[in-house]
Amino acid sequence: MTIRLLIVDDHAVVRSGLRMLLENEHEIEIVGEAGNAHEAIEAATRLKPNLILMDIGLPDLSGIDATREIKKRFPDISIVALTIHEDEEYFFKMLEAGATGYVPKRAAPEELITAIRTAATGQVYLYPSLAKLLVRDYLNGGRSTEVDIPSDITDRENEILTYLAEGVSNDEIAASLVISPKTVARHRENIMRKLNLHSRAELVRYAIRKGIIKA
Repeated sequence: MTIRLLIVDDHAVVRSGLRMLLENEHEIEIVGEAGNAHEAIEAATRLKPNLILMDIGLPDLSGIDATREIKKRFPDISIVALTIHEDEEYFFKMLEAGATGYVPKRAAPEELITAIRTAATGQVYLYPSLAKLLVRDYLNGGRSTEVDIPSDITDRENEILTYLAEGVSNDEIAASLVISPKTVARHRENIMRKLNLHSRAELVRYAIRKGIIKA
């Protein structure tokens, strides 16, 4: 699988450094760069990447707003935050906007490459120190009111919910359950609607609270 990557950062030096680092990875094709949120949205529309490295501190809109807009238009694009911000406010807002990865700029190059490869398969990648925030959020009762499991959640939907919360991709779920990826996607839409969830981060927190997966 070739990962078509768009780099979004307002510093040209950072973009150049990322390009030099990543262009040696044979499965990564860098299809473009953007220096602000509006350029990022335009590039996502024009270049059709399947993964975006997104800085949060952009000069026009924030990377959070850009992520939210791109995920609304192109839900299949995976977005990994690569940022200097490591506090929980930015972390949770980025996850809730639809990011499937979060890596600080201080991370080792190997960590970033792992995040890209993981997110490209549809799974969630969180830098270890930041993943602890998600667990702490659960232990403190979470950021939203707990919801009872609706009675109309089917056994198959419960099964797929477990896979999704563990970061398994639609294709892998389909192979495990011997159903089509389109069927998995339809079940996923039904699950999110019935549980009133809007992002994978919310789904993971829900699954931890309900004991579907362990923190």
